[in-house]
Amino acid sequence: MNRKAHWERIYKDKLPTEVSWYQTEPELSLALIGRTGVGPTAPVIDVGGGASVLVDRLLAAGFANLAVLDISGSAIEHARTRLGQLADRVEWYEADVTAFAPPHPFQLWHDRAVFHFLTDKEDRKRYVGTLKEALVPDGHVIIAAFAIGGPRKCSGLEIVQYDAARLCEELGGEFELLEAHDEMHITPGHAEQKFSFFRLMRKGR
Repeated sequence: MNRKAHWERIYKDKLPTEVSWYQTEPELSLALIGRTGVGPTAPVIDVGGGASVLVDRLLAAGFANLAVLDISGSAIEHARTRLGQLADRVEWYEADVTAFAPPHPFQLWHDRAVFHFLTDKEDRKRYVGTLKEALVPDGHVIIAAFAIGGPRKCSGLEIVQYDAARLCEELGGEFELLEAHDEMHITPGHAEQKFSFFRLMRKGR
């Protein structure tokens, strides 16, 4: 499967408000970001951020060093159009996270609903490699994925469900789990999707 072609088709066939993972307000993500204690000048990257409104909310909260990474240029264009001139205050990267070369270090890595699509073990290893290359020592990680007992597929693709033990095994010993929360996401079609959110910190070197 060509991952990029798949996601470009999704965002060309549907509005951002019609995809199953759309949130009007990313409340849990914002709460977890707040609990990291990172300041408004901290470099933050939203992985798979695409058309998500998280970047809008972070800009409104005064964050000044934001980056959004997404495999779909169409998703990014939706966000840029929505933000208008504010889009110029964000770094936009159109790339597959498993092949992304971080341009500079980040203090916070946020990923809602990318990691669970990586069903191939080697892709997961490449994702973790990118994460380690991007994140500073003592940096923060927030990953949200379909929970155990949640959906088995999304957008026609197989996924991997996660609990804390499974996620920590994938990320390895450099990361310390600080908290985990379940969230029942209600899709635009009014279906329930069980997510788990994990906040971790990279251990200092």
